[in-house]
Amino acid sequence: MPMKIAVVANPVSGPAWRRRQAEDIARQIRETIGPHLMDGGVSFTSEPGHATRLARTAIDSGADVVIAWGGDGTVNEVASALVDSRAALGIVPVGSGNGLALELGIPPRPDDALAVALRGGNRLIDVGDLNGRLFFNCAGVGFDAHVAAAFAASAGRVRGLVSYATIGVREFVRYEAGTYRIETEGAAAAEVRALLISVANTRQWGNGALIAPGAIMDDDRLDVVVIPPHHPVTVLANLWRLFAGSIAAWKGVETRQVRAATITATPPAPVHVDGEPLGRLSVIRIQVKRAGLRVRVPAGK
Repeated sequence: MPMKIAVVANPVSGPAWRRRQAEDIARQIRETIGPHLMDGGVSFTSEPGHATRLARTAIDSGADVVIAWGGDGTVNEVASALVDSRAALGIVPVGSGNGLALELGIPPRPDDALAVALRGGNRLIDVGDLNGRLFFNCAGVGFDAHVAAAFAASAGRVRGLVSYATIGVREFVRYEAGTYRIETEGAAAAEVRALLISVANTRQWGNGALIAPGAIMDDDRLDVVVIPPHHPVTVLANLWRLFAGSIAAWKGVETRQVRAATITATPPAPVHVDGEPLGRLSVIRIQVKRAGLRVRVPAGK
């Protein structure tokens, strides 16, 4: 029986210079996977949450693969609808960070990514849950979530790594580290001061920045990485560690592998899931769902 594919596309994902008209996106999709595309199988998002609704409709219509054409936020929304379903997630990464796609080895060119969704293999990966919101790459508490919120609110929705880094440097000089109580199974509760706490299902935030170099996306664990506060000069001098995979060797950095944890923030701290800000929370409960999502990956990955 032929594979049935649906595509959920966000036409405004990624830097403005890379965006394309919806008609051009639909044409490329039809030319690449046309024989397998379901009737009405290309849908475009128009607001937050729309991708999840469109993905659920595709599943109800019998889709074998639902492709998310967009950035990390679009991937999160589509994937959230696919958890525990028979349908697999395909990814065409056209966002700013593309963290999950990079970890899965999805090629950056849309034609090549579509080919993986069509002819690649399936891989089951774990799913993170933060207060009922699912994530597939990384969630975060503290400074990275603060930057994610500032990035999302930036004038004109400026996109791209340079813009993200610029906002990060600007916000760092005014950000106050918080106090957190971390409770995990099998360990004594710990109170820490932290610049940020990253909860990682995969190794990286995106763009090759490895916040949890030891994380494995199908080991039934989440890596909780605590970055202590440092002087701005010290932080800037050690940013290379993110891209070298040596963040764990930085003084004061702590990593715990957990199935579940509770983080209590004083005062309430900014939180994000897969780069999408959730506002400020006092109590953050995280847990892992083993092998909850089927994804399409290059053969042999």
